[in-house]
Amino acid sequence: MTSQTTHVPTADQIRRAPKVLLHDHLDGGLRPGTIIELARAQGYSKLPETEPDKLGAWFREAADSGSLERYLETFAHTCAVMQTREALVRVAAECAVDLAEDGVVYAEVRYAPEQHLEAGLTLEEVVEAVNEGFREGERLAREAGHRIRVGALLTAMRHAARALEIAELANRYRDDGVVGFDIAGAEAGYPPTRHLDAFEYLKRENNHFTIHAGEAFGLPSIWQALQWCGADRLGHGVRIIDDIEVAEDGAVTLGRLAAYVRDKRIPLEMCPTSNLQTGAAASYAEHPIGLLRKLHFRATVNTDNRLMSGTSMSREFELLVDAFDYTLDDLQWFTVNAMKSAFIPFDERLAMINDVIKPGYAELKSEWLFRQTAATSGSSAPGE
Repeated sequence: MTSQTTHVPTADQIRRAPKVLLHDHLDGGLRPGTIIELARAQGYSKLPETEPDKLGAWFREAADSGSLERYLETFAHTCAVMQTREALVRVAAECAVDLAEDGVVYAEVRYAPEQHLEAGLTLEEVVEAVNEGFREGERLAREAGHRIRVGALLTAMRHAARALEIAELANRYRDDGVVGFDIAGAEAGYPPTRHLDAFEYLKRENNHFTIHAGEAFGLPSIWQALQWCGADRLGHGVRIIDDIEVAEDGAVTLGRLAAYVRDKRIPLEMCPTSNLQTGAAASYAEHPIGLLRKLHFRATVNTDNRLMSGTSMSREFELLVDAFDYTLDDLQWFTVNAMKSAFIPFDERLAMINDVIKPGYAELKSEWLFRQTAATSGSSAPGE
């Protein structure tokens, strides 16, 4: 009998497969209709479109520029409508519901509290509103027959000077829904070493953090994030490919940084569609994730910004299946990688892998087996 590993999963199987998401921005995943409703309620009049379909298309087109800086400009509109407690609760709840409907069972969703203070909220009120929304979204998902757990990552903007303050905030709420810290924003000109005090503080507190690195900027960004700052994970990390040489005969040579990343099992939070939009990769088929998978780096698949990229975890997996002929075994490998790399306790990660992820994929694989058995048994008429 042919092995399951030779069969490509269907779109329906991909949608139903349990997924783990480590790199998703709250302000990059709003529903277009919600943006319009919140803008109307808050008196925000700068939206480029006022119909959900047209607004969604505008975000995708604006983000398709090939420039990280231009890509980041789209967030002015989403952040503008996320300035009240009610708006933050709603957006966070809808985020959890949308992810759960897509089969995501565990997600770490990041946002920058400092970007939600214009209407008078404090940093603490922002965190508490988002946490409330995530819990409400988890509840609504359960009522709809889905299971999801969402943890928050608090992000500091790398061009600002509040990293230590946000790191301390993340540490205060580490037992109340916040699982770690991040820095984000334009990489060029804003190296992670500008925020060493925040990272040193988090290390002293035995807390977790990831750093956006190796997306728009190259190997120095990755090197600093790891060797100066001590990042647990790399946000994107796609430019690690610059330290890998592939000869004409297919022989692969890893530079010292790439070898270190692989040897230390440093998780790479890869976001294929987003990387194409910002020019970090030329096509899905040429995306470094294909080679990194073959070389057994700890690569994970993520959405980055679902609104700007017009994407979901299912869509990211579908595109990779089309590009690399991945099977359910490959998708399970990416998913287990992500769960291993999550910022929750080891025993909880292990339980998710053994009790949710592996059984979920086993069930999907068994569907193929039974279909094959039914097709075989039905191919011969009785008595032949």
